[in-house]
Amino acid sequence: MKKSILFFILLAFMACQNSNPLLTEQQTPFGVPAFDKIKVEHYMPAFEAAIQANQAEIDAIVNNPAAPTFENTVEALDRTGELLDKVVGVFFNVLEADGNDEMNKIAEQVTPMLSALSDGIILNDKLFQRVKAVYEQKDALNLNPEQMRLLTETYKQFEQNGANLSEDKKKRLMEINQELGLLSLQFGNNVVAETNAYQLFITDENELKGLPESAKAAAKEEATAAGRPDAWLFTPKRTSFTPVLQYCENRELRKELLMAYTTRGNHDNEFDNKDIIVKTMQLRVEKAQLFGYTNPADYILADCMAHNAKTVDEFLQSVWEPSLEAAKKEAAELQKLLDKDMPGEQLQPWDWWYYTEKLRVEKYNLNEEELKPYFELGNVRKGAFQLATSLFGLQFEQLTDMPVYNPEVEVFKVTNADGSLVGILYTDYFPRAGKRPGAWMNNICNQFVDANGVDHRPVIINVGNFNKPTQGNPSLLSMDDVETLFHEFGHALHGLMSKATYKSLAGTNTPRDFVELPSQFMENYCYHPQIMKTYAFHYQTNEVMPDELIEKINRSNTFNQGFVMTELLSASILDMDYHKMTTTEAFDVNAFEAQSMEQMHMIPQIITRYRSTFYNHIFTTGYAAGYYSYTWSAVLDADAFAAFVETGDILNPEVAKKYRRLLEQGGTRDAAELYQEFRGKNPDPKHLLLRNGFITE
Repeated sequence: MKKSILFFILLAFMACQNSNPLLTEQQTPFGVPAFDKIKVEHYMPAFEAAIQANQAEIDAIVNNPAAPTFENTVEALDRTGELLDKVVGVFFNVLEADGNDEMNKIAEQVTPMLSALSDGIILNDKLFQRVKAVYEQKDALNLNPEQMRLLTETYKQFEQNGANLSEDKKKRLMEINQELGLLSLQFGNNVVAETNAYQLFITDENELKGLPESAKAAAKEEATAAGRPDAWLFTPKRTSFTPVLQYCENRELRKELLMAYTTRGNHDNEFDNKDIIVKTMQLRVEKAQLFGYTNPADYILADCMAHNAKTVDEFLQSVWEPSLEAAKKEAAELQKLLDKDMPGEQLQPWDWWYYTEKLRVEKYNLNEEELKPYFELGNVRKGAFQLATSLFGLQFEQLTDMPVYNPEVEVFKVTNADGSLVGILYTDYFPRAGKRPGAWMNNICNQFVDANGVDHRPVIINVGNFNKPTQGNPSLLSMDDVETLFHEFGHALHGLMSKATYKSLAGTNTPRDFVELPSQFMENYCYHPQIMKTYAFHYQTNEVMPDELIEKINRSNTFNQGFVMTELLSASILDMDYHKMTTTEAFDVNAFEAQSMEQMHMIPQIITRYRSTFYNHIFTTGYAAGYYSYTWSAVLDADAFAAFVETGDILNPEVAKKYRRLLEQGGTRDAAELYQEFRGKNPDPKHLLLRNGFITE
């Protein structure tokens, strides 16, 4: 069996003349990818060779003459694809963070190849029969808990992905999956293209009245880089338009930029996403019904903590009503401020952020611009690292001269207190033309234990789109940016501290409505005075943020939470409305979205966080029927943080030890069981409602 696998890999290597850094062993520190040697022309040959090698590994399992066992079938299956994982981990991370047209074309070519390979594995009846034979004797195998979890999850994956379908349905499923893969890729590319295509040059500085000097400096540098040193450039990237929404007195400019952001993919041009959404939902409905489900939501949620759409709907409704009521009260307060400036005018979405800032100053004497000098990016990241040291004993050492895909990327070695390696962390924080919007964590290399007992430690990446340094000023973050950095770092810790044997159960390979717990848990700390004093230093004087300013921030923590939750939950409900569809008939995307907003009684002063045509979460990045998980996990994270607070020590070492154990286990056990073991009880939603100010003790 091993000779066959090696033979195919050897052939692939020879075809590439042993020159492809994705296919050959590179002498890099800690085995990280040789980004400095990888060129675009290496990707396609690497994919072809890795797919061929993966298929050879599968064939070897299927054709093994020995009777199926856990070791020679289920465990062997989990250990296949190591070479392909490496190629995928490099290519798609670079594509999302530093892509270009050439890489987009490769992605379009390789996506159906990967889909065909995946379907060919999951729909391979001989392979399934071997897995099934092991599964049927599971109670007699004396497996440890992680082995039993791998066996049951593997069997479920085959069942839920079509192994029991008839041959004609299997064929149709493969066609659907390939088409969905391409549609997803095209949707994301269109959002990036629309974001990059829009540029608004302002030549009269009077139009920017109220905009902070730092925001104007950034806009001036953007314009200069675009060949217009006489102007200020604004784009639909959040770092560009958010300061305008918050501070600029020019109402028409605020409207122009917010509409540019919220109408991306909805311009009836070559980058329009409406037809893609229709085709995607038609295929998702058809796919769900192939499996006997009436709608995609119930099919997708079967393996999540919520289990079905009814449970999610009831959960969302329970938090939607108090959130909407709070938002209505906030809108009434903002309308009073607008009335003073423009009597007779109605509050609009492009007014909300502007008057919220005015109200924040009025209520708390707090202006976000006075906070930014204390939130220098390097200090904030250092504070997140120090928190991980305090909680888990982790140490962070910056590594120079490491191979990176872009000069802006930085690399850190993460170790335990005893010096043992935890993993490698890459950070990539600044926007660029080839980077998709938003912030995320991903694996570059997975954690797993190989057949020889060697623990392969993970390589993790955190990506953001924070303000770039400008001439004379470092990268200064808003409080929202600080929260985002801590959030994605929480995901990174989940991946870094993984202690699983099998890669499919390691790190963040958990149900989607559990995976946001570790990230949102970290957000609780970034606002706590004890932690803020570890990172909030004025970038010019190095003085720690004054107590009175920290107090203002914490007194204002429940401020505007009606807006925040309404914006978030409306997107969650829209997601569920799409995925409760039961028909494959064509529909009008804008009309569907409008009906969804009307049915939830969305107030017109707020636009849902993600409108359909740029809703990457549900049409590109795997959160279909899953965006609710941010709020579901918020119940968990508020309850988990309460476990520390209740001891009187937010860094309590005993609670931290139990929490680290929860993170280390990844998906090796049932998520609800893991949480109950950590907390000693089920999560209590009251902690979330208290945190948001919707109820009192």
